[in-house]
Amino acid sequence: MSDDVYPTPTVDQLLAAEACREAARRYSYGIDRLDVDTCKSAFWPDATDVHGAHDGNAWAFFDRVVPSHARWTFTMHSIYNHQVHVDPAGDTARGEMYCITHLFDADEQAMSTWYGRYQDSYERRDGEWRISRRVCVHHGTTVDTGVDPMAIDAAPYRQASFDRPAGGRPIGP
Repeated sequence: MSDDVYPTPTVDQLLAAEACREAARRYSYGIDRLDVDTCKSAFWPDATDVHGAHDGNAWAFFDRVVPSHARWTFTMHSIYNHQVHVDPAGDTARGEMYCITHLFDADEQAMSTWYGRYQDSYERRDGEWRISRRVCVHHGTTVDTGVDPMAIDAAPYRQASFDRPAGGRPIGP
C-alpha cells in the first residue's frame, strides 16, 4: 500500500476520526433507545440522509423513523469496521462502516436482521464533528421466526425495553 493513499495519521487526525466515530455511535444508540434528540446530536441540522425511500433532511427522517422503531421489543444497530479518512485541511472527513441491525418482535417471536453499510461525510464546525451526509447501502435482510430463547432464567435481568425510550437517561447504570 502506498503512504500517499493511506498515510500514517497525525494525532489531530486520530482525534478527529474518533470524534466522527462517536457521532456514528450516538446515532446507533439514539435509534435503539428511541431517543430522537440523541440521533439529531450526531447530525448537523442541515444534514442529509439517503435511507431507502427517504432522501432528504436527516432530522426530518429521525422524527419519522425513531418512533416507528417502538413496534419492536428491542433493536440493536451494531456498527463495525468503521473507516474514517480526515481530509488534509482537517475540517471534513469521509467514513464508511458496516451495520448489522437486529430487530426483535416478542409477540411474533421473530428476529429480523438488516445487513448494510453507512457511507458518511463529516464536518467540523466550531470544533464539533457531526455527520453532514449519510448514504445507507442495503446488502440484505433475513427474518427468523419461532425464535426460541436460550435455556436460562432471564427474569432477574433488566429487560431490553426498560429504557426505551431513554428520555435523556445518561449512559450506564
